[in-house]
Amino acid sequence: MTREVFIAYVEREQEALRGFLLALCCGNKSDADDLAQDALVKAYLSSAGYHDKGRFLSWLFKIAHNTFLNHKASCRTMESIDEARTVAASTAADATFEHQALYLALRTLPPKERSAISLFYLSGYNIKEIASITETSEDAVKKQLSRGRDKLKEKLQL
Repeated sequence: MTREVFIAYVEREQEALRGFLLALCCGNKSDADDLAQDALVKAYLSSAGYHDKGRFLSWLFKIAHNTFLNHKASCRTMESIDEARTVAASTAADATFEHQALYLALRTLPPKERSAISLFYLSGYNIKEIASITETSEDAVKKQLSRGRDKLKEKLQL
């Protein structure tokens, strides 16, 4: 892949990437931007390995997901919405974002459940695609979605 082709792909898909990482980082725009930058650098460095076999965005999401999981300071799991609210208030989380309650609830989920929920509901991927992006089985994705939904219902009292 040439540099120009990579730039064109990134320009087309960067908003989706940032939205995905913003959800994983529970609304913390600064963390999401840092992870997006790291993921894009990793993607560029490994772009020779991308052979247009699938959707560029899926490939990029896989890199971003792994970057998120490997990031030591990314959205640690909280026990309750109140704890998440306290941490969010003391960090640079974007409190004016319209989905702040959802991000606070997402912060209470383990990273793998948070990823599955974000990819399925916020990015529109199907279970097979999520399994590929997260490098796990379809059954594991189904379990993560089920557990994540149950926890979110409880936390958001739906």
